[in-house]
Amino acid sequence: MFTNRRILEDGICQDFESLSVSKKLVRSVSQKLRKKRVHRSDGGEEDSAGGVSLRCLTMYGRVGGCKVGADCSEDFGGSSTRRLSASEEGIKSAYRCGTEDCCSYGRKDRFRKRSSRKGLELDELHRNGRMNISLPDDILEMCLMRLPLSSLMSARLVCKKWNHLTTTPRFMQMRKEGCYQTPWLFVFGSVKDGHCSGEVRVLDVDLHQWHKVDVEVLKGRFMFSVASMHEEIYIVGGCSSLTSFGRVDRSSFKTHKSMLVFSPSTKSWRKAESMKYARSSPILGISEVTVDCPITPTQSTRQDRRFPRSRLGGVSDVYEDPHRLSVRRQLRSLSDENASIMGPTKKQRRPLRQRTETSSLRDGGKRFVLIAIGGLGSWDEPLDSGEIYDSMSNKWTEIQKLPVDFGIVCSGVVCDKTFFVYSESDKLAGYDIERGYWLVIQTTPSPPRVHEYYPKLICCGTRLFMLSVSWCEGDGQIGRRNKAIRKMWELDLTYLTWTEVSTHPDAPMDWNAAFVADKDLIFGAEMFKIFGQVLDFFTVCNVGVSDKVMSWTHISRNRVGRELDASSCMTKTIAALHL
Repeated sequence: MFTNRRILEDGICQDFESLSVSKKLVRSVSQKLRKKRVHRSDGGEEDSAGGVSLRCLTMYGRVGGCKVGADCSEDFGGSSTRRLSASEEGIKSAYRCGTEDCCSYGRKDRFRKRSSRKGLELDELHRNGRMNISLPDDILEMCLMRLPLSSLMSARLVCKKWNHLTTTPRFMQMRKEGCYQTPWLFVFGSVKDGHCSGEVRVLDVDLHQWHKVDVEVLKGRFMFSVASMHEEIYIVGGCSSLTSFGRVDRSSFKTHKSMLVFSPSTKSWRKAESMKYARSSPILGISEVTVDCPITPTQSTRQDRRFPRSRLGGVSDVYEDPHRLSVRRQLRSLSDENASIMGPTKKQRRPLRQRTETSSLRDGGKRFVLIAIGGLGSWDEPLDSGEIYDSMSNKWTEIQKLPVDFGIVCSGVVCDKTFFVYSESDKLAGYDIERGYWLVIQTTPSPPRVHEYYPKLICCGTRLFMLSVSWCEGDGQIGRRNKAIRKMWELDLTYLTWTEVSTHPDAPMDWNAAFVADKDLIFGAEMFKIFGQVLDFFTVCNVGVSDKVMSWTHISRNRVGRELDASSCMTKTIAALHL
């Protein structure tokens, strides 16, 4: 019996060696088999109920089949109670070693155990609240850029990674190109208890929800003007009281010449280059220009800056500069003008920072200009001068003054590379941004208006509109009183004629109503005090529809003026952005 057992083990070892299985593996498996064997009552030996067939061992050695201890007696067609001897297993494994039944069973068993183990781990993670599922950055950006702005602001508070991904210029550009932005309306100039609170009221036009943003830098500042470009809002000029900080007081005030930049998408503020002259309530116009567009003062502008002294003043120009009329001086000034036109020389090269900004704009950035004209000066005097801001150089440059006898500017807007301004004396002029000079525009007929209400110029694309208040007859009936209504006119830039296109539904109770355009939408904000309460009405008109009549609709009523003073009707100003 011992001899037969030895011969059988030697044969098994030879079979394993013929299958290129290491001796160490064969030795470990043989030891496990010896431990699991039991003796029968007749002195014979066979595997226990939990024994392992040699066939399974062969497959395990070759392709990693079932684990040690699997019961494979049913593969041979026998009953579950019948046990095969070691010799019979060796013989049958010699004929069935090429099959994959037992191997597939082993794979299923391992997969079942592995799946159950993973399921237990996931359940444990869920119970302990330690589930951490992360997405790739590109997929995460695609998900976040589809969120509305209010939801995007909340998503930035989740973690630093989300905050970083949603504030990069690449993310902003993807969100803008994907048309996931919606119009937002910003209302500045809130006054509470006689003080400028600095609060900015923001309206989500699509969701009809109001939000409030507290701004420290605007506290105590009033009578400033705003303009929007490239998802940013520019606050220009303004006043602040000197006697009591934050109080709207025109008796003792300081006029500012600084410009602040507000980015609503990132809630960040920065200070840009200040104007050369202090202004309150200036008329602003903003427009995109090409990188090669020359923004330089013309010769007439340089002449306007000269202030010759007369003999009555005590000193003449000749005695002040005796070489003023010399030929050498004239040739030198002429060469300086030609050099400024041809470009900077080697000695006049721009600094490294400015060259970097220019190169970045050429690589895909956008350049724009901001024009500020008119307004009130430091001594509350009306101004007829103007300045232009270049985003590429971050500098202000004086421009040519308004035409003579033009009057005080009350409204202005940029349309088709021309800055149109309208005066209180019903005159229209245009400033050519690329050429740098003013043109007086004669229009027929001039829209009738009530002089107590200043007209407002609005531009949508290449279309120029004006909103003015005029008297309307009482429907042709005798005894019916006339009423004042607000009409919208459109100027034909080819024939220079005004045409009435729409009528505002509300009565013109606010003489300082504010209007702003965003793409094909014109937003209006009216605020007035009646019966001791401040009321506000916000309307919108879509001028992009061609087959329908341009009609105004209300988007909000009495949601802002409840907490504000009557002074907010005078200090309010609005801006519109797609965010």
